[in-house]
Amino acid sequence: MVHGDLTGIRKSWIDELDQLYDVEGEREQFAPPMLVESLARQSARIRREVSLYLSRAGDVIDITVGGASSVPLPGLRRRRGLARLAGVRCLHTHPEGDARLSDVDLRALVSLRLDAMTAVGVDGDGTVVSVQSAFLGECVNGQPEPWLTELVSLERLPQREWRATIEQADLDVLRGDTTVDEDAPERALLIGVDSDASLDELAALADTAGAQVVGRALQKRVKPDAATYLGKGKLGEAGLDAQALDADLVIADDELSGAQTRALEDLFGLRVIDRTMLILDIFARHAHTREGKVQVELAQLSHRLPRLMGEGLSLSRLGGGIGTRGPGESKLEVSRRRVRERITDLRRELDVLSRDRSLRRVQRKRSGVPSFALVGYTNAGKSTLLNRLTDAKAFACDRLFATLDPLTRKYKTPTGEECLLTDTVGFIRKLPTALVDAFHSTLEEAAMADALIIVSDATASNIVEQRKVVCETLEMLGAGDKPAIEVLNKCDAVESDKADELNAVVRISAKMGVGLDGLIAKMTEELRRNLREVEVFIPYAKGGALALLHERGHVLSEEYEAEGTRALVRLDEDTLRRAVREGAVGTPLCRCGDAAHPPLREGD
Repeated sequence: MVHGDLTGIRKSWIDELDQLYDVEGEREQFAPPMLVESLARQSARIRREVSLYLSRAGDVIDITVGGASSVPLPGLRRRRGLARLAGVRCLHTHPEGDARLSDVDLRALVSLRLDAMTAVGVDGDGTVVSVQSAFLGECVNGQPEPWLTELVSLERLPQREWRATIEQADLDVLRGDTTVDEDAPERALLIGVDSDASLDELAALADTAGAQVVGRALQKRVKPDAATYLGKGKLGEAGLDAQALDADLVIADDELSGAQTRALEDLFGLRVIDRTMLILDIFARHAHTREGKVQVELAQLSHRLPRLMGEGLSLSRLGGGIGTRGPGESKLEVSRRRVRERITDLRRELDVLSRDRSLRRVQRKRSGVPSFALVGYTNAGKSTLLNRLTDAKAFACDRLFATLDPLTRKYKTPTGEECLLTDTVGFIRKLPTALVDAFHSTLEEAAMADALIIVSDATASNIVEQRKVVCETLEMLGAGDKPAIEVLNKCDAVESDKADELNAVVRISAKMGVGLDGLIAKMTEELRRNLREVEVFIPYAKGGALALLHERGHVLSEEYEAEGTRALVRLDEDTLRRAVREGAVGTPLCRCGDAAHPPLREGD
């Protein structure tokens, strides 16, 4: 079968190319002249480059058609890090007549560990002009060094000498330093259909996951290609880039279907993952609590299950119907069943952990202490802000998704108001559905808080787009109408003022501790919004009510009278009603500027 770009080529010509598989070569010959001449004629006729992969026995094992200026080389799985050569040599045409090997050719020779890379210069009528080959020598820093032969005519091609050179190259590579650094980062090529900004974020995610981004391919499209994600032309360019850049991994900027993933792996000859898999890998690294680990595994399996592909729907109906009866389950069905069983077990465990979290949340509500949730785009500085305010010692670094497990700490303002601050997982564009479902109980922390502190990164080039993503995510979680304080963080690192761009009310640097007074003032204002300032009288026999006021409210002043204590207290409605039930008698003085209310009695 002939691979590559066959668009516009007559079927009869493709059939003639396909017949090259039947050409028998001699083991002693490097490039059989009849095979080379036939290849040259076919290449000149279709006006495109054509490549052959030959085994050491001389058999043609792959034929690929490329564009007018390049040949994709997807026919072999990568053998990077192997000491011995692949046992395969590549022979390809250059229709413009120049047989000199390109840098792309040499990089493919090294990365695929080919026996040899040979270019055949072909003129317009299909005549072979010249031939050049490259072979591998000893390794330097773990990679073999390629060396080139002189340009020769087909008649003067040293068949036996170049054939013997392959054996020598195998020995040379073995002699070199072939130690592979297992800890070396994977070299990733990014592909996307959105924008450069989206690929920038994908690069940051890849860096967080421990990969080294070596290149990117962007093809702006309204929607991805249903079969191959990118268009054929762009895929050909990306394939050549992957070879030239010695990539190990391809990362797509969107969620891929199982069919798209397999098609891309076949085209690139590399492992392919999508944005969701990359984010889940980062989450797996950062999950420390049992709940976090369960949520990550559940999200990974939920993402993987629909991508377990086989021979079609019949594999899901074994045991019933014509053509589906058999001795038992297929391997695919066994895999699917085991994944479903594991998902069920994880959901049961997560339900228990979620109930525990809900119980703790209810207990916090009953305590009457108001709560703020720190929310925002990932890496906006939420954990650093929590550490600055509460000395929580939460893990904070300049990495995406450094925080996975929510952390709650108590904070008391300088004027005495108490509240709870909860650090939450950061938001991101294209938030994976599997992630939202698995992390529902964790994301609920934002929805259940009394108010939000929305933290934005002043250094982000797309700050407005990030803020839009945060708003959309909060709406999705049912927290879009929560009272919120807008905070612009990292203001010490930018010269321009972005506060007007975001309508932020507070500008800070959590790392440097700058601007926190303004934030605390806004928090105090929000905390007092639902507080009442009352004068209460507590008989000495009802000392429990006074203790409650000291514990749950802010006592502004106290006077001791003959029958009890008269105190001026700032507190919330629930605490005031509890104090009344305990025996206190209260007279509201003010509530957010409202007129005074009548005295409260037990039962009000």
